[in-house]
Amino acid sequence: MARRIPSKKAPAPTSRAPLPRGLPTREELVAFIAAQGGKTGKREIARAFHITGPQRIELKLMLADLEADGVVSRRGRTLGRAGHLPSVVLADVTGRDEDGELIARPADWDEDEHGAAPRILVQVSSRGRAPGLAPGVGDRILTRVEPLDEVEPDGPTHQGRVVKILSKPQARILGLFRALPDGSGRLVPVDKKNMGKELAIAADATDGAQDGDLIAADIVKQGRYGLPSARVRERLGSLKSEKAVSLIAIHAHAIPHVFSREALAEAEAARPAAMAGREDWRRLPLVTIDPVDAKDHDDAVHAEPDPDPANAGGHILTVAIADVASYVRPGSALDRTALDRGNSVYFPDRVVPMLPERISNDLCSLREKENRPALAARMWIAKDGRKLRHTFHRVMMKSAAKLSYSQAQASIDGAPDEATGPLLDVVLRPLWAAYASLKTARDARGPLDLDIPERKLVLKPDGALDHVTTPVRLDAHRLIEEFMILANVAAAETLEQKRTPLIYRVHDAPSLEKLEALRELLTTLDIEFPKSGNLRPAQFNRILARVEGQDSAQLVNEVVLRTQAQAEYAAENYGHFGLNLRRYAHFTSPIRRYADLIVHRALVRALELGKDGLPDATTPEQLGEIGARISAAERRAMAAERETVDRLIAHFLADQVGARFTGRIAGVTRSGLFVKLEGTGADGFVPIGSLGSDYFVHDEAARALTGSETGESFRLGDTVEVKLVEAAPVAGALRFEMLSEGRQSRPVGRGKRGLRRAAASRSKTDGKKPKAKATGRTSGAKPTTSGKGRRS
Repeated sequence: MARRIPSKKAPAPTSRAPLPRGLPTREELVAFIAAQGGKTGKREIARAFHITGPQRIELKLMLADLEADGVVSRRGRTLGRAGHLPSVVLADVTGRDEDGELIARPADWDEDEHGAAPRILVQVSSRGRAPGLAPGVGDRILTRVEPLDEVEPDGPTHQGRVVKILSKPQARILGLFRALPDGSGRLVPVDKKNMGKELAIAADATDGAQDGDLIAADIVKQGRYGLPSARVRERLGSLKSEKAVSLIAIHAHAIPHVFSREALAEAEAARPAAMAGREDWRRLPLVTIDPVDAKDHDDAVHAEPDPDPANAGGHILTVAIADVASYVRPGSALDRTALDRGNSVYFPDRVVPMLPERISNDLCSLREKENRPALAARMWIAKDGRKLRHTFHRVMMKSAAKLSYSQAQASIDGAPDEATGPLLDVVLRPLWAAYASLKTARDARGPLDLDIPERKLVLKPDGALDHVTTPVRLDAHRLIEEFMILANVAAAETLEQKRTPLIYRVHDAPSLEKLEALRELLTTLDIEFPKSGNLRPAQFNRILARVEGQDSAQLVNEVVLRTQAQAEYAAENYGHFGLNLRRYAHFTSPIRRYADLIVHRALVRALELGKDGLPDATTPEQLGEIGARISAAERRAMAAERETVDRLIAHFLADQVGARFTGRIAGVTRSGLFVKLEGTGADGFVPIGSLGSDYFVHDEAARALTGSETGESFRLGDTVEVKLVEAAPVAGALRFEMLSEGRQSRPVGRGKRGLRRAAASRSKTDGKKPKAKATGRTSGAKPTTSGKGRRS
């Protein structure tokens, strides 16, 4: 068996052996970038090759060409070889190669953005094997990776050393148990991919499951004829009421939801923090402003005019955050639990908290008129909103009032109540004055300004969906948001100045592929999007402002959102594109996010505010591993929350099969259309075979399906009428029938002619031909139910 050897990093050019002055060749550039392991940028390349003056522009163009050709990839301001992975990767062991060695793939790899996922050869030492570091197929692992020097066709591209095995998921299928009169039953799968694929469960294999139970089962027989057989292995709870529908998502995504005895014991044994080592801020009238139904309060704010004549019109802004670090110590059972969960998960009918209620809703919640420990940022801002300086303090505070967003806004708008009346002049108006300054700075900074309405599900007492609302976004919401952003920036700046390792909140710029797809769509709307230059959120904002109030506004907002990369946590900083900030860290929600707890501990250590800070031995590599874990936990939570909303809405609409609805085409694929309904925001699928007898061509650039003979076209963003023909509440899936006629366009024909005509629909100003795929079925084809389209 040929031994695979990891590539050796080529030494960076040094002053002892300088490279010739002048521009390097493409090959030299690629070799240098690959040798740096994804930790170099344009500045480092220019320094290494002694590139100065006008040649820097040539270098920038060369790098842009390499990126456009897919030879290198960009992550923020750093460059790496295409397919580059960070040094620590969360990966799933998917199988073995022909030599019997384990192969893994990155758990969160975006194939739409980066292409096929790299294959990682998992290294397991045959001697001195550490207990618990022997993974198997199906395991999720943290692995430290490096590229392989010798790469065979379709072989592994990286080698990975196992750092930790995070889970050993069993090969089981999750579903709803439906009892039959003879004592046997059926398992109805809960995921959309397996809709309609029921499994038979014999009477002696039910393990006592009752009708309506959520169960985990093993497939025991899958023959050519008849239903596959399964055996119940675990009963997870009853789903007789929609109030328990979140159970499906909790178990489907393996979200930890039961606290260990050790964690609960530590929480119960905790006592209120003492005054020792803290500044007394209990007379400062800090207030909490949260949703009306909030159960925990982890941030409080205060503002006052700056008395310094040198800062006329400026303010002193204070943001106090619950001091979770004083209760959750590194390495404790509570700490291990919080890292495992990563964040709190919010469902319409329940919350799965990161920390036990004794901590999150009691000792750390900034309750009104009660002493609470806090870590506070005091920030001096100028009249134009610029932050002049800041300091951090460990304090004891006492919230002057617990306010809701609507309550605070009503007071400012002229309708104070008993709680806000006494606070209006001394607390609320200074807060709004400080916000006015920060808004000026925000407008000058130009962060991404998307207008995507957010749904809120209102439930009945029994947990069933009552109605769906779109809450109005108030200035009170924006005020708290801007205050928190400023405090997060201050935390990142302080830790960088103190050279203390931290976990950043980072957000990469959109990939070239996604930008090209957006540009092609905008071309069909007669909107130009620049091809070159430094990309900034303001460029997207100008597009959004241009379509504001038009029929295409919602479409453009959603497509711009899909163009964006996904934010994550990392020990390396490559900035936050969406907020247009160079450095950013999450500091303001340690009750519900583990990343914030790490930043609190780092501040305590850096500023010598106590003995419960980040351990001195903590390394950036360890924080990188933590960042990978909590980023995956965040994506897990988002998927679970989204699926639960889909299931609740599907329950709500299940008795309305046959009803007509107005909606908007939210996705176009080769297999059909995804339609989002007005009002509920429910997503459903229209199979391409149900559109009619024509043969449709899928034009990816125009986001449309176009009839080859009739020219009838359905396009992303079109308003349509549909009829609900099937609802699957357990899977959260809906199937529609299209009632509207498509817009009329030129028939494109089948085969290559159809592809050419579909491609010709692009703007003539863009010389690139888009992908267009002939697809579709003739009438009479059996419609199939599919899941909802992928959302960014």
